[in-house]
Amino acid sequence: MVALQTSTTLSLSSINSVSSKKSMITSSISGPNYLRYPKITVPKLPNHAQKQHLIEQLDKLTTNLPLRDAKPITITTTKNTNEAIKLYTILEAVSDRIEMHQNIGNQRVNWNSLFLNSVNMITLTAVTMAGLAEASEPHGLGLKVSSALLFAAGTGILLIMNKIQPSQLVEEQRNAVRLFKQLKTKIQATLSLRTPTQEDVEEAMAKVLALDRAYPLPLLGAMLEKYPESLEPAVWWPSKKQSTSSLKHNSSKGNEQNGWTRELEDDIREIVGVTKSKDVEDYVRLGNKALKLSKMLAVSGPILTGIATVGAACVGQGGPWGGLVAAVAGSMAAAVNTIEHGGQVGMVFEMYRNCAGFFKLLEETVESALEEGDLQKRENGEVFELKMSLHLGRSLSELREFADKSRRNGGCVDEFASKLF
Repeated sequence: MVALQTSTTLSLSSINSVSSKKSMITSSISGPNYLRYPKITVPKLPNHAQKQHLIEQLDKLTTNLPLRDAKPITITTTKNTNEAIKLYTILEAVSDRIEMHQNIGNQRVNWNSLFLNSVNMITLTAVTMAGLAEASEPHGLGLKVSSALLFAAGTGILLIMNKIQPSQLVEEQRNAVRLFKQLKTKIQATLSLRTPTQEDVEEAMAKVLALDRAYPLPLLGAMLEKYPESLEPAVWWPSKKQSTSSLKHNSSKGNEQNGWTRELEDDIREIVGVTKSKDVEDYVRLGNKALKLSKMLAVSGPILTGIATVGAACVGQGGPWGGLVAAVAGSMAAAVNTIEHGGQVGMVFEMYRNCAGFFKLLEETVESALEEGDLQKRENGEVFELKMSLHLGRSLSELREFADKSRRNGGCVDEFASKLF
């Protein structure tokens, strides 16, 4: 009996110890309060009647709110008119022309370098072979014939090269790319600022056609004359329409209409008169000098290579004169060819022609603007003056100072104009 009680006591004590251990383990793994999940209460969803009541209350609140300084909001949208579609079509054609002129310009840059290197290598090789043929007589027949053939080939290539003037062709393409980019920017500005009109379409189309005539892409049949009698300024713009409106303005120095005053008109006329009498004449004079040099070099090169061809053919006949003539004429031909095409004389002539055209365009633009009698139809006078100063690369104050100086000296402003322009 005692043993049974003892065992019972042991079993009860063991159970108590296990339960105490279990409670200790449970308390040891229990985390802090912020890690315990909170109790979430889900609100009851309103029924249909409650929803309708809330909507009515919101409507009453929004309708009774006072609006301070309320202004109507107007949204302007660009209409896809026929004129806008036509102008987008012209814009696409202009972008295509820019790409074409860039590619053709790169190709003609390669022409200039390849032609120049090839002709000089052919000429100098022929000179070397003519000297070797003279030194190896009477066994230099092969060298003599080869030298004569190379000189003849060099003469033919040089004639083609002087006819097309690759450096001048490259400058034409550069100018065409620049002017087409200007036209593209103007068309994009018209499309973004306002709805285009039929007049905008006709003006853009006329400018594209004028640029195509001024800077043609093909060589045969449409290439610009490379050796004219005298320099004529480049024309890449359509002819200005003469204004038929009567003179309606009676502006004075104190009366400003659309940014135009009598003083501003006088200043612009004075500036254009000086640029016409000084800058245009200077560019035409320098361009004519470059043209004369280009003509002289274009004639001298083929003549010298032709003389060298004859001299190479006469090597070994009548003394050493054949080889000497071939060597001297060939060397001079290589030097002339390097000056003409390496120095890009044709490009210099085209640059002067384009600069003279720029001042001619400035003159025609000013005359066309001043001939318009209705001041409201003109471009804003302040904007026009700003454009003119940017084209000439000077500030507004410098232009006004220049006009005042010209009026005081009666148009004799050579010293001042040389500093300004």
